[in-house]
Amino acid sequence: MNLKQLEAFVQVAEGGSFSKAAKELYLTQPTISAHIASLEKELNVRLFVRNTKEVAMSEDGRDLYRYARQMVDLERKIEERFGTKGTAEKQCITIAASTIPAQYLLPKVLIRFSERYPGEQIKIMETDSAQVVTQIVDNLVDVGFTGTVLEKKHCKYIPFYKDELVIITPNTEKYRKIKRESPQDIRWILKEHLIMREEGSGTRKEAKKQLKKAGIPIDRLDVIASIENPETIKKSISKGMGISVMSRLSTEDEANEGTVLAFPIPMADDGRDINLVYNKNYQLSSSAERFIKIVKEVYQIEK
Repeated sequence: MNLKQLEAFVQVAEGGSFSKAAKELYLTQPTISAHIASLEKELNVRLFVRNTKEVAMSEDGRDLYRYARQMVDLERKIEERFGTKGTAEKQCITIAASTIPAQYLLPKVLIRFSERYPGEQIKIMETDSAQVVTQIVDNLVDVGFTGTVLEKKHCKYIPFYKDELVIITPNTEKYRKIKRESPQDIRWILKEHLIMREEGSGTRKEAKKQLKKAGIPIDRLDVIASIENPETIKKSISKGMGISVMSRLSTEDEANEGTVLAFPIPMADDGRDINLVYNKNYQLSSSAERFIKIVKEVYQIEK
């Protein structure tokens, strides 16, 4: 087993294609196939499940990927530190981000970073908060962005944005009347169909926490759907499917336009933290350190 074989394996695993891996590594497809075949023979496992349309990792492949990704990243960091490939090579920062920071907070950072460091590349994987932390712990990505804090000893969290949650409803006379007459009493939501974010979402976890604090029995909520995409939730609400608890940041435009109504949650604090997170047990690349510096600069974080 050698690093070239592991590099080929990681590229096929991430791109789902032998031809893409060959192009990325400037090798021929037969060479990539030979690297994978050698690994499978040496480890006595099948790493990929192949069909006519795609290549997917097997269970053994997923286990190997965790280790191989770390080794390839470590090789890259050694090369960067000691300049074994020269300073002209582009660096790639890998980022895992939950939905709200990925869609509404990262774009401003990406623009500033690209202006400042035009020679660097960024790869973003959007997933839920729980998976962001898992990828940070497993050292599969350089930096993460999450709307919740999971107690993991390897993780360093840096809060950089306060995000308030609000109750979102259709803009109909029924809800306009509630907003006029009893904006601080939200017990009416127990009679409503509720659309929630998916399990593992930081928004969902925080919504349950804040509703419970406001005196709403969580087990009495009529949850009719769990949806990953905030845009889908907002469209469903505007069509009258139900109500939801969402990030004010993600619903600001629709509330201003009158597509939906936004209700504050009584007794809520000043908002949940959106956090930048990284693995403190691994040395950050200089590129990742520059990226974190830009995040702090854009959102005016001093520490």
